[in-house]
Formats: sequence, structure tokens, C-alpha cells
Amino acid sequence: MDRAEFIEALHLIEKEKGIDKEIIFEAIEASLVSACKKNFGSNQNIKVVIDRETGNVACYAQREVVEEVMDEQNEIDLMAARILNPSYQIGDTVDLEVTPRDFGRVAAQTAKQVVVQKFREAEREILYNQYITKEREVVTAIVQRKERRNIIVQMGKIDAVLAANEQIPGEQYNFMDRIKVYVLEVKQTPKGPQIYVSRTHPELVKRLFEQEVPEVHDGTVEIKSIAREAGSRTKIAVYSKDENVDALGACVGQNGYRVNVIVNELGGEKIDVINWSEDPKEFIAAALSPSKVLAVAINEAEQSAKIVVPDHQLSLAIGKEGQNARLSAKLTGWRIDIKSETQARETNFLAEDPVEETEDAAEEMTEIMEESAEAVETAAEETAVEETQEEA
Repeated sequence: MDRAEFIEALHLIEKEKGIDKEIIFEAIEASLVSACKKNFGSNQNIKVVIDRETGNVACYAQREVVEEVMDEQNEIDLMAARILNPSYQIGDTVDLEVTPRDFGRVAAQTAKQVVVQKFREAEREILYNQYITKEREVVTAIVQRKERRNIIVQMGKIDAVLAANEQIPGEQYNFMDRIKVYVLEVKQTPKGPQIYVSRTHPELVKRLFEQEVPEVHDGTVEIKSIAREAGSRTKIAVYSKDENVDALGACVGQNGYRVNVIVNELGGEKIDVINWSEDPKEFIAAALSPSKVLAVAINEAEQSAKIVVPDHQLSLAIGKEGQNARLSAKLTGWRIDIKSETQARETNFLAEDPVEETEDAAEEMTEIMEESAEAVETAAEETAVEETQEEA
């Protein structure tokens, strides 16, 4: 390739690849400085200049103009400098051309290496810029292979890593399976972008609701908090900014269609959708769904809550291995202690809270217990009616 073709190729690279040709020129010049120093000594100040129009390459030894030369490799006296150009003054820099005879061949080889390197850097930068926008988003990936305990998935032009601790417990990943993943991080590395994804992150559930529920996508329904134990159960608290829109109904969908799409995407993981409330008592009671709550006493100073549930629903409220209570606590941000109605009455459970020891608080607790008793009686009556209807 002659010089004219080289310049034309740089223009084409700039246009098609978006790589500024000036960056390539500067990189080639910097590389050629090293080549020059091999000939003239590494202590010399060397400058390489490529003519941007013709492609001609020149190598210069730079000398500082001084009154008395102490370093012959880097200095020149004023008289010698003025022979070259009468306008030189003390402190100026003189460029003496020292271009080696075979420097054109060296320059061509260096230029090729630099262009290839810049191509790779540009490709990496383009890929990085393309995928950094997907960080904290949900994308569809295709399972490629297993590397030790990690799963490698394909995201468009690049592979991503689904680490062992980001995989849903018990979930099987087969070649060419299409799965939704949450993009945790996109890192730029010398080998190109490195992407890490997750199937266990709570935000995956949130993003899936945004994709599946138009009211969540447009902001009418807001997801206030999420508590998740991947592969088993998720609780999600929702709130409608429009009083005419039922947040829970919008998320569940007709006959549960919308939430079931997400459940299926997560391999059958159970999802409880509840209404968020700014009243902590209401919110905590809703969070313990599907169990019914008879009474809630809160201690704001300790961010703790005491819950009373019907005797027959204590195990339901706590959940298998404490999961329901654990997720409810995580969802609400309150520490939760649950007792059955019988246990609460026998231990004076609600009145034990030190914050509730004032006269007003004691009256309030009495009212709560009375309301609890009424609620239990009502529940018993409803159960009796239902049993009668079933018998009929």
C-alpha cells in the first residue's frame, strides 16, 4: 500500500468505523518514536511527524538552544542553531531531521499494527457503549454452554456470565434455551466488554412486571418494594397513583393471566401481590397474606410489630420454615413477631410492648383485642355458613 492509498484508507476507516483518523496518526507517530530511539539512543528527544496530506514520514531529533552545550544529544548552541535559522533564541527547540534510510518500511509495518490495534479498540468501545445501556435492564439471552458452575449465555453479539450464585436453585439450563436475565454489570476489559447477569435479583421481577403490566410501565402503578427468595416465593407491594386504577388487579390481570406469565418465566416461583399502604399496620397485615391478621401493634422506635392471627392460621402466617414471616419482614422493613390469638391472650402479648404502656396505649390494646375477638367470631360464623352451604 503506497502513501496515497494509506491516507485514503484512513479516511474510509474514519467514515465507516467512526475512528478519528487523527487518533490513528498520533498513535502511529508515538509508536515510530520508539523505533527511532532504537537507532539514535533512548536518551534523545525524538519527534516523528506524518504529513496528513501526503503520508510522508519524517523523524526529527529535538535540540534545545543553549549558550553552552552540556548534553550533545539534546542541546545545540545558539550559533549552530542560527546557521539553520537566524530567528532562533535561547530556549527554543530545533528539529533536526534524522530520518533513517529504511524508515518507510518500518513506518508501514508500524502503521499496519496500529490500525489493527485501533480497530480492535474501536470494536470493543462500540460493543461496550451498546451494552452499557442495558445495565439494570432485563434482556432475553440464549443458553450456550456450562463452564464449571457458571452458565454462559448469548446476548446478541456477546456472551454473558450467569454465575452459580445468580442462578435460580434447581433450575435447569439447556443449550439454546431462551431465558430472561437481569443485567447486573457491564465491565470494560482489555479483551472487550464483560457482562454479568442474574436470574435471582429482585429487580428481575420488577422489570418483568414493567414489561407485562402497562400500568406499571407507564407509572400509574408503582412497585413500592419487593422481597424475594428466588425459585420459591416473591412478595411484591404495589400502589396506584390513580384512585380509579386497582393496583393489585392490574398486576394480577384477568384470571391471573399477567402474573402467571411472570410465574412461568421464573419456573413456577410463587408471587404474592399485595397493596402497599402508608399505614404500617395495614401494610404489615397485607404483607402476611394469605393469612388473616386479627391485630397489629407496632413499636416505631424499634421498627418492630406484634401480630395476632387466628389459631388455625398461625402456621400459614409463619410459613414453611418461616418463609412467609421472613419475606413479610423484608418487604415491610419491620421486624415481625407472630402469635396465635390463644397465645396472645394467655401471655398478654400485645400489652407487653414497652412503648404501649401508657394509659392511652393500654386502652387502644384493649380495643384491639375486643375487635380481634369480634373478628374471630365473625370468621367462625362465616366458616359455619360455608360448611352448611357445602353440606347442602
